[in-house]
Amino acid sequence: MSGKTTKKTAARKTTANEKTATVAKKPAARRVAKKAAKPSKAAARSSDPMSASERIDQKIASLGDWRGERLAEIRKLIHEVDPEVVEDWKWMGTPVWSHDGMYVLANPFKGKVKMTFFHGAQLPDPKKLFNADLKGGKWRAIDLREGDKLDTTALKALLRAAVDYNTTHSVPKSKGSRA
Repeated sequence: MSGKTTKKTAARKTTANEKTATVAKKPAARRVAKKAAKPSKAAARSSDPMSASERIDQKIASLGDWRGERLAEIRKLIHEVDPEVVEDWKWMGTPVWSHDGMYVLANPFKGKVKMTFFHGAQLPDPKKLFNADLKGGKWRAIDLREGDKLDTTALKALLRAAVDYNTTHSVPKSKGSRA
């Protein structure tokens, strides 16, 4: 026995980790095949002839209450401040406005319309319009409830600052439609 190796000690043992790794590879390959066969959501949307501006019109009309009126008012102010604005429809129902990148979106909720500024943390807000609970390093928002008085002068200044920020900084570009 001094110079001989037995088959038991010479054979390499398969560890539990190696067994798991081998088993995990097979389902992953099947998942990739399923994804390739299924058309993407983007492909489905691209066949839809309705433009982003038309979708926003439709959203405003479908609300039929103060939220639709408020969304229309916000949209009008955005176009007054930025005649070159690009309207987009993202995330399955969110109006987004861009100029050299996305700068604001507006979502109607049950009791409010929320305006979210993509780079709001970098914008001056002397009139303290940002009132939503977004305290991160990037986004800021304004919650507008029924009956709230909109300070259009301050909001226009905030919108101008957002457009200025986008034109002077490199931000992701949107592929929306011109309104």
